[in-house]
Formats: sequence, C-alpha cells, structure tokens
Amino acid sequence: MGPNAAAVSVIGEFNRWDAKSNALHLRHDGSGIWEGWIADVATGASYKYRIVSRDGKAADKGDPFAPYWEAPPLTASRVWDLDYAWNDAAWMAQRREKNRLDAPCSIYEVHLGSWRRVPEEGNRSLTYREMAEWLPRYLISMNFTHVEFMPLTEHPFYGSWGYQTTGYFAPTARYGTPQDFMFLVDALHRDGIGVILDWVPSHFPDDAHGLAQFDGTYLFEHADPRQGYHPDWHSAIFNYGRHEIRAFLASSALFWLDKYHIDGLRVDAVASMLYLDYGRRHGEWIPNQYGGRENLDAVAFLRDLNEAIYRDYPDVQTFAEESTSWPMVSRPTYTGGLGFGLKWNMGWMHDTLKYFSQDPVYRKYHHAQLIFSIWYAFSENFVLPFSHDEVVHGKGSLIGKMPGDEWQQFANLRLLYGYMWGHPGKKLLFMGCEFGQKREWQHEESLEWAVLQYPRHAGLRRWVEDLNHFYRSEPALYQNDFNAEGFEWMDCNDAEKSVVSFVRHGSAAGETLLVVCNFTPVVRENYLVGVPVGGYWHEVLNSDAELYGGSGIGNFGGREAAPVAAGNMYHSLILRLPPLGVLYFKQGGDA
Repeated sequence: MGPNAAAVSVIGEFNRWDAKSNALHLRHDGSGIWEGWIADVATGASYKYRIVSRDGKAADKGDPFAPYWEAPPLTASRVWDLDYAWNDAAWMAQRREKNRLDAPCSIYEVHLGSWRRVPEEGNRSLTYREMAEWLPRYLISMNFTHVEFMPLTEHPFYGSWGYQTTGYFAPTARYGTPQDFMFLVDALHRDGIGVILDWVPSHFPDDAHGLAQFDGTYLFEHADPRQGYHPDWHSAIFNYGRHEIRAFLASSALFWLDKYHIDGLRVDAVASMLYLDYGRRHGEWIPNQYGGRENLDAVAFLRDLNEAIYRDYPDVQTFAEESTSWPMVSRPTYTGGLGFGLKWNMGWMHDTLKYFSQDPVYRKYHHAQLIFSIWYAFSENFVLPFSHDEVVHGKGSLIGKMPGDEWQQFANLRLLYGYMWGHPGKKLLFMGCEFGQKREWQHEESLEWAVLQYPRHAGLRRWVEDLNHFYRSEPALYQNDFNAEGFEWMDCNDAEKSVVSFVRHGSAAGETLLVVCNFTPVVRENYLVGVPVGGYWHEVLNSDAELYGGSGIGNFGGREAAPVAAGNMYHSLILRLPPLGVLYFKQGGDA
C-alpha cells in the first residue's frame, strides 16, 4: 500500500503515537506492501500510518481499509471487529423476488443526518439505532419498497453529504458504530424494506489523512491533473488503470454487500468516470490511445465490477447515475453493455420538470417535451428519479417549481407524481418531496415535518401513500417496465388541450390500467378516451379527490365503455377530467 514510501510505521493510542515503536517492513516480493505485528491492541484503539516519503516528508494517514473511524472532526482509524448476529434470514431468502426487474420498486431517498433531528438536544441528528425505530415504521406507512441512503461511507466534511469519501469500508461514525448501522439495516429488512447505498468510486477528497498522495506520490490518483484532478468537485480521480485501485474499489463494493447485507448500490457520477473530458475544456484533457474521449480503464473497471457483483450476489441490483446517452449502461457485459441493473433517467427528469414549470397556458407548446421519453423508455432499465439534486443549490423545492397559486401548485405536484407512477420505470423520491416541503433541503436541519398539520401537505402525503399502495398491488404498473409490450398510447397528440392518455399492460390477461392526465386547470367535460376493450372501467385513483386536497371532480366510480372508435381503439370512455388531475381506471367487473 506504499510502494514508493521510504518508511512506514503504525502510530496510535497503544504506543503514544510514537513512530519509533512499531515500524513496518517492506515485503521483498515487489508488491509494495509493508507489514508488521503489534500485540495486545484493544478493540476501539485509534491509529494511523506515519508514512515518510522518499523526499523526507512525513504524513499521518488513516487506514484505507479501516472498518471504523473516529467521529469527525477527528480523523484516526479505529481497530474494530464486525461481529453481529443478524435476524434478517427471512428477507435474505426472499430478496431475489423483491429486487427483480419485474418487481415493484419505489425508492425513498434519505439523507440520514437531516431526515429528523432532535431540537431538544442541540438539534442533533438521529443515530443509526434511533433511525431503526422511526424509519422502517414510516416507510411501511408510506408503502415504499426500498430506501436509498445518500453516502454513509466515512467522510470528513459533513457538507459534502458523503460524496467526498475517505473511508471506503466504514459507515460514518457520526451516527454510531458499524454494529449500529447493521442494526438499522437489519430492522429495515425485518420489515421487508430493501436497502440501497449510494457509493462513490468516481473521486475522493484531498484531505491530508485520506487517500491523496498516500505514500508521497500519486498512488490512488493520476499524477497528471488533466486526468487526476476533478475541476467540478476539486477532488482527485482514481487511476482505474492500476490493478490495485480496481481491486480496492471492487472490494469496497462487495464488502457492503457481504458484511452489511446491502441490497443494491447506486453508483454516483458514472458519466464523470466514462468521459476523459467530463467538466473540462479543450486542451484540459488527454485522449485515450485511440484518440477518443472515452475512459477505457474506467469502462473496463465498471464492467468487471458489475460482473463480480452479479456473480457473487445475483439477488442485488446496481444503479448507475449516468446523465448522458452512453449506450447500453444497463445491458449485460456479454452484449457489450456496462452491466448495471438499472440506470437513472435524467433526461425524463429534466424534461418533465421543465414541462411542469411552464404556466399551463403555454404547456401546449411544450407537449413534445412531455411525450418524448416514451421514444427511448425501453432502451435502458430506467429509474425515474426526483433526487436530492433537484432540491438544492438554489433550485428550490419540488412544490416551489410548480406554477400557479398554492392550490394549483399542490394539484400540479399530485399530477406530476400520478403521471410518474403511471410512466414505465421504477420510482425514486427524495425525502420531504412526499409531503411538499416548501423550503429547499437544508442538510443542517430536519425536514419540515410540522407542515403536515396543513391539509394540502397532509393530502399530498396521503396521495403518495395511496399511489405506492396501488402501484404495489397492480402488476401492470411494474411487471413490464422495461419492454414496450407494457405500454400503449391511447392518445399522445392532444397538445391543444394538454391531455395524454395511455394504457399499462401486465403479463396476465385482464391486467390493464388506463391513465389519463389533464395538465391544465380547466375541467374537461365529455372528453373521449379510447380503451382496448369494452365493459366497465372503474375509476380507481383520482388525484383531485377531496381526500388529497383536490376539488372532488371525477366520474362517480367509473364508466361503461361504448363501442365508439377513438384513435386506434374500437371502444371509448366519455370522461370528466378534473383540473390539473390524473385518473387511473381498471377494466373489469360491474358498475
């Protein structure tokens, strides 16, 4: 781990931080590994490596492989064991079914430090064990299937939200011990909730105790700043061409799946890994051996990583946060893909938010922006994400992006979620968005739970709760997310009225749902919508119901389909469309 160092010793509590007491010796096998033996070191003891580089400079480094660190702002590693008696055998035995691509997947994204705080105790964050008491109960009540934690790997700067990692094998000590985090995962699993971790192999911070210039040379990172320095994040970039770096990162990923029973990894900033010119101007980057902008070493690393994960843990998933049109991100490596299970659909997110931010009067001119996503919806296994990134850095809250007065803002947001849950792809919602938090997310404060005393916020949360419940009970909404047979437009061309209607098909006969969205605040009377079959269609969800804070306009429980052609269909419904509303209909049964 220090091939270019002149001397390495272990300093810690046990030797009064004396560099002379426990010197390590360089192996003679050319591996660059230093080794030694220290007796009687107690669990919990803090330590670092004193590394003297060949130019005589000394640096005190944390252990890159430490399973536990001191709580920031302290920076030493700690000796620790990872023994834990798990109680999630039932979950582990059935999670293959829960994590399959044709299973329902509705993810609640959480920043652990700011979900809830304790104002009576200096506004401190909850611990892992306190989260284990609160979070599973809340997720069950809201009917989410999975939780995704923003990075919990140890990080020196809280304001980085975990995206500047120093401890790739350690849960942050801010909220407790490794066993405390295991207890949280265990509790979530016992309540049937999958756990996804945000994981950052794209870059690392230059803190003195971290990975940067580890042995006095550019060991983990590239030496040339055109390859090794991230202009966007002022951080260092891993040298994926080195076997040891690829092994280090892959070991970290597999470690979380092994020791912590994690069900999925969301890989951050994949685009920044794939492109040598990411965030760089002309002349600030070095082309690959063929003259192209693709980072061939990073591509090889991601393919190897996904192959290793699905080989050893075939019942988990990997998720790529990848914002470009790089082909086949979520396709198997043997067909030329990167091998991820799923990919975030950033294009859908941007287009949809841009469309919704328009005053409804002008939406007819932006209709193509709304329906474009279906053209490429089945090119990848997509997750539809409204993540923390959409509610920070001056972007405001989701409710704040919606036009109109307060009633219209909430109606728009219910419509947005109703459209999203009907659209092909898995779902991800950042904490606070489920009840329409008005303030931009603040990592130093709790979510605005107090607003739930107001009917519109409470109604929105009830809508998300009911959407999730309905989604999980209807195979048509999740079985065929990733193939075109699961989706059919009824009408995508009514730009003038800003109405779209489509059908979702399950794998079995009769599992058909109709979704109708009215993107204007005008009530549409006697609106004709084609349907694939005749008979009675039940109105099963209505975002304009008074229960959710709406105006209560609907179709009295359902409509009988008449043998009147509409679009390509031979039957149709005559509907009353609520303002800024979405309706779900299910075929079958009697009136």
